[in-house]
Amino acid sequence: MADELNGQELTRWKIHGERVVDDTRRLRLSIASVELPDGVKFEQYVLRMPKAAMMAVLDDQDRVLMMWRHRFIIDRWVWELPGGYVDPGEDPAATAVREVEEETGWRPLNVEPLGSMQPTVGSADAENLLFVARGAEYVGEPEDINEAERVAWIPLDTVRDRITKGEIVGAASQVALLHVLAFYR
Repeated sequence: MADELNGQELTRWKIHGERVVDDTRRLRLSIASVELPDGVKFEQYVLRMPKAAMMAVLDDQDRVLMMWRHRFIIDRWVWELPGGYVDPGEDPAATAVREVEEETGWRPLNVEPLGSMQPTVGSADAENLLFVARGAEYVGEPEDINEAERVAWIPLDTVRDRITKGEIVGAASQVALLHVLAFYR
């Protein structure tokens, strides 16, 4: 850090170029030509994804709104916080509110930002913007029937155990929930 403060960046990697392998609405895959500070050169896959917004909705009974869903890539059933991709020009907080309502049937109230995270910073740019809401009003059945097998209010006291058991595996869900447990109770 002292070298960074003196204007030196001794461990900064050099990027000599990047070629696109595939570019879709939800993913850009490229290969970057990289050089390490010691002169070693190699190629690395790079994933770039649109920003996503996720929300932990808390109620007055010390519970969080979650979805039980199947993730085909890892072929597992898991609990997740509601969320989704931020549309171009859309406010991320509005995205999080919209996604909660579409996926769960609950409209979040009193929304606050929790922060931002990159789940696989070494190989992907996939920013997740995290929010918390204190309270929600039920507005009806979820609009999006493809998202969750069931929606439930999960006691916050069970979150750590669910993470340990592998029921909550998503990085953004874990970060948001652990942040809530540490700072919002």
